[in-house]
Amino acid sequence: MSDNVQFYNQTLKRYIKFEEVISELVAYINSEPAARYKITIGTDSEGVKDTHFVTAIAILRIGNGGRYFWTKSEKIFCPTMQDRIYKETMYSITFVQELKSLLKERLGEEFFWDNKIKVHLDVGKNGPTKDLLEAVVGMVRGYGFDAVIKPDSFCAFVLADRHT
Repeated sequence: MSDNVQFYNQTLKRYIKFEEVISELVAYINSEPAARYKITIGTDSEGVKDTHFVTAIAILRIGNGGRYFWTKSEKIFCPTMQDRIYKETMYSITFVQELKSLLKERLGEEFFWDNKIKVHLDVGKNGPTKDLLEAVVGMVRGYGFDAVIKPDSFCAFVLADRHT
């Protein structure tokens, strides 16, 4: 992950580097290690040709709140909705690969037995993205991750969308 990527966290009220996001996630988990956690990543963008991509990383302590971090890309040219959705999916896959690798180093493989990382996609069975659903879900599964779609993919269409 590039050292230039900065994530914002409302709890900390400042921007931090990706490595610090990992440290914050590990500290959050270690503060209540017996709890169950759900980690999600989702990306969203505005429906314009020159758009920013916002990726959110959320950690939920099941039944007891959570935290999230978000980052925004430079503007990228995406001439079609299909192009935007594919890029959103690849942004999420790229982040989740790096995130899982670094968390595995710090928490161990055992953490992922009960706590899976899920990729939240900004697509659903209804609306203009329905024709892209199978393709992007297949992309995520092809990388070995679980894909979540609307209306359950809050990390993409709520958290990331909030910052587009």
